[in-house]
Amino acid sequence: MPKLHSIYHHFNTRTSINQNRHSHKPNSITNSPTSFALPPTDTFAKQAQLSCTSSGFCFLNETNKFRCLSSVKSKHAQMIKMGKIWNSDDMVKSLIFHYLEFRDFTSAAKAFFLDFSRNYADWSSFLEDYESFGGEVQELLEVWGELHGKGVIFRSRILTIILKLCTKLMAFWLGVEVHASLIKRGFDFDVHLKCALMNFYGKCRDVESANKLFSEVSDLEDDLLWNEIIMVNLRNEKWENAIKLFREMQFSSAKAISRTIVKMLQACAKVGAFHEGKQIHGYVLKSALESNLSVCNCLISMYSRNNKLELATRVFDSMKDHNLSSWNSVISSYTGLGYVDVAWSLFNKMNSSRIQPDIITWNCLLSGHFTHGSYQNVLTLLRGMQSLGFRPNASSVSVVLQAVTELRLLKYGRESHGYILRNGLDYDLYVGTSLMDMYVKNDCLQNAQEVFDNMKNRNIVAWNSLISGYCFKGLFVNAKKMLNQMEEEEIKPDLVSWNSLVSGYSIWGQSKEALAIIHHMKNSGIYPNVVTWTSLISGSLQNENYRESLKFFIQMQQEDIKPNSTTMSSLLRTCGGLGLLQNGKEIHCLCLKNGFIEDAYVATGLIDMYSKSGNLKSAHEVFRKSANKTLASWNCMIMGFAIYGNGKEAILLFHELLETGFQPDAITFTALLAACKNSGLVEEGWKYFDSMSTDYNIIPTIEHYSCMVDLLGKAGYLDEAWDFIRTMPFKPDATIWGALLGSCRIHGHLEYAEIASRSLFKLEPCNSANYNLMMNLLAMSNRWEDVERLRHSMDEVGVKSVLVWSWIQIDQIVHVFSAEGAPHPAMGEIYFELYHLVSEMKKLGYVPDTRCVYQDIDEEEKGKVLLSHTEKLAIVYGLMKTKSRAPIRVIKNTRVCSDCHTAAKYMSLVRGREIFLRDGARFHHFREGECSCNDCWQ
Repeated sequence: MPKLHSIYHHFNTRTSINQNRHSHKPNSITNSPTSFALPPTDTFAKQAQLSCTSSGFCFLNETNKFRCLSSVKSKHAQMIKMGKIWNSDDMVKSLIFHYLEFRDFTSAAKAFFLDFSRNYADWSSFLEDYESFGGEVQELLEVWGELHGKGVIFRSRILTIILKLCTKLMAFWLGVEVHASLIKRGFDFDVHLKCALMNFYGKCRDVESANKLFSEVSDLEDDLLWNEIIMVNLRNEKWENAIKLFREMQFSSAKAISRTIVKMLQACAKVGAFHEGKQIHGYVLKSALESNLSVCNCLISMYSRNNKLELATRVFDSMKDHNLSSWNSVISSYTGLGYVDVAWSLFNKMNSSRIQPDIITWNCLLSGHFTHGSYQNVLTLLRGMQSLGFRPNASSVSVVLQAVTELRLLKYGRESHGYILRNGLDYDLYVGTSLMDMYVKNDCLQNAQEVFDNMKNRNIVAWNSLISGYCFKGLFVNAKKMLNQMEEEEIKPDLVSWNSLVSGYSIWGQSKEALAIIHHMKNSGIYPNVVTWTSLISGSLQNENYRESLKFFIQMQQEDIKPNSTTMSSLLRTCGGLGLLQNGKEIHCLCLKNGFIEDAYVATGLIDMYSKSGNLKSAHEVFRKSANKTLASWNCMIMGFAIYGNGKEAILLFHELLETGFQPDAITFTALLAACKNSGLVEEGWKYFDSMSTDYNIIPTIEHYSCMVDLLGKAGYLDEAWDFIRTMPFKPDATIWGALLGSCRIHGHLEYAEIASRSLFKLEPCNSANYNLMMNLLAMSNRWEDVERLRHSMDEVGVKSVLVWSWIQIDQIVHVFSAEGAPHPAMGEIYFELYHLVSEMKKLGYVPDTRCVYQDIDEEEKGKVLLSHTEKLAIVYGLMKTKSRAPIRVIKNTRVCSDCHTAAKYMSLVRGREIFLRDGARFHHFREGECSCNDCWQ
């Protein structure tokens, strides 16, 4: 029979198992006799048994060793000639051993297949020894093929072994040849052979072939067959079919073994099949397997992965015995959902029960702190576990790298990289991708590329990680170069690769290019999925292009792609950006209908939407009802209070956050300082700003400094604000100078205003808001010539003032009121109602603030100009067209003026209505003549 090297040419790497088990070398002694006689008595067997090696093969008596290969072959021939009297199991064991010792693997294989296999149950021991001596597995198949070609008929046990080898080496056609010969001969398959065939087809071809083979067998009551076909489906990730087969098995008399139950529970955990997992739990109880530790540990994991902590804890508490794996399972359950305090409590109980933690336990705690948002604690915990003698492994380092990435601690990340190299952990793909991610997010793409280039085992995930990094930074030329390199190395870009490009283009505001990529994907036979469209929606959202975001959602629905929780979260933020309360409520209902409401990101999106759409009460209700609060949820609610000027409520919520065990981050303090500045809480603002570095080891960023400048300036402490800017560790940016200029306009401080405006005109030469602020300040001082000079400067630079508009949504229709362009169709009615309303307001003490008109005209004309302000027109139209007692919600794209703010107070008092007015980034809630901002809004 021709050699099978052509079939196995791609199996060139020699498999080595238990390499340290043997250190045999070929015998080099040559002066011994080439053969010797053995007495035909039972003494030989006894002597051979006394000299058995640990592998199960027996040496001959030490004084009668074979000295060369020819002596072994001579003895083999003698045994064959003498027949059964010489052919004992121990003799064959010794013979095979010596063939292996002299590296004659072909003869060893033939001896096994022909002389010994009928009684040699421990096939794995032979294979282990065969490989340890340097034999290659494919040579076994070649030997079998040669014997098969000569017409040797083998028993089912040997054929089972051959099929297992075919499966191991992915030798599909040889396995098919075995199957075909069995069918041709009408061979009666035993259960082990059937299992081997199912496993072979499941791995080497497809699971459908294995399932078809199973459906054709007659003895469907055999336990082994059912367990094997379920395992084949699980190995091929056919979760639904595995669950279906498990259910069908229960209607037969077959029983599941514990290993199958463990794998089924792991599958239920992976795919979120809670109800099926619960049914398997019932089967466990019915089969009296509740004392099996492996099964119970998997039950704990299954329930926790399905967010059923109470049931996971109940299983743990019901167990009579707990091993280390049990404790790790329940600790992991709590850390996985961010309940670090409970996890630590369990950790202490475990120690008191005299079970010592292992590296898995510590990794669970590391992961829990990361999930909890306690990134600094991850690093503290790492040092603690090292001091106790635990060496961080690949899982530990991956979590640490993620924490370092979030903290932007590049120096610590480089130190971690050094540890990885010194300890040989760079083999791990997850460690490699975490390293790349750390460098990418710290703007070190060259280092990320170097990590990628040095990775020994790169898979599609590693490629996609770097492509995503380039796309995230807008380096699309580099990303496309990587895609071309993939194709050169015969690695086909997958959906994730293309989605990275779509996401990158969308984030960078290049939606046309993103749509072009989607078109290219379709032409290449790769169909966009929910991630593709959600990336488009999310990217438009980040660029505040809310209308485009909604347009893409409509296109997504037309493509018949169902949204997921991430899509819903992005849509909610889109509605919040536009202030579309009714549309946000509809999406809220859709989330309830599709079971997304328990998702932490959706809950945070709902809080954000309701806060920015003028319904703080509903935002707070969603927050309180949210079962799985994340740090982002807390931050969003604190910011919700901040934009309404509810500083004290924000501070109370901050302390509640601390009591629950969450560790605040930089975003938390941005929201908290914003709440202080919007409420005029100077002392509190200083306190929390100082505590960032002293109490929480958080280094303030430019955003935090900007909040403090705004807080000090608006409160009238302009000199302190100026000193604060001069002593900053950063170079002031546009947000710092903008905060100072805004404060100068409130207090009429021209000296600091001129310093701030000069810097702003350099940093943002095309931002009309800066020019308008300065012109307003000059107009308040009656410096009209300077106002005209500044207008002339705007014309020279080509800066145009932003179009001012306000709008209100009534019965799903958005009514826009603009300072320019076509007037609203009901403008006559609106002005008629406004004149009557102003007349009533004046009776209660309203006096128009003409200082808000920055034009050199007389007072009467200024009064008319005030009446045309868009927010007044929108509020009046809302009062006219909405039901009595219903709140009025108006959105304006620029800051509300002092007169409109006062007028809104009087309107709420005269009409007895609540009015919500959003100007830019914050809300004013007018009720009974008062505003939630307490006049700390300017």
